[in-house]
Amino acid sequence: METSVRRFFERYENAFNRSLAGDMDMDEVSALYAAEFIAASPAGVMTGRNDDQLRQVMAQGYAHYRAIGTKEMRIRDLRLSPIDDHHCVAHVAWTATYARKDPPDVAIDFDVHYFVRKLNGEPQVFGWVSGDEQALLRQHGIV
Repeated sequence: METSVRRFFERYENAFNRSLAGDMDMDEVSALYAAEFIAASPAGVMTGRNDDQLRQVMAQGYAHYRAIGTKEMRIRDLRLSPIDDHHCVAHVAWTATYARKDPPDVAIDFDVHYFVRKLNGEPQVFGWVSGDEQALLRQHGIV
């Protein structure tokens, strides 16, 4: 499972960066997520479905990231905590790079903990826990 989850997050990173560049393949992006999911952050807990509304929200999200100058997202580190033969938590350490009006660019490190399952085929994210993204962006003068 570890090898397939690591390859999965390579695809996740690549899809995210292509979407930031405006080359968004919503079929590819939505295939990364299970039919239903849960997300938690200091802003609250939400559940959702992998449907047209999710695709619309994701397209808006990528547009917002481009608008605030997000240039790329890179995985710094990936550590897996197995749960059973089909589930794990992927602790992903990201670095986001933002373009600034006055160089240099700003790089911000943050972590997201993804709940991943692999049943018949490819791994999929069925949940995640993240920190306070907006506070971090404010702290670094991005928003």
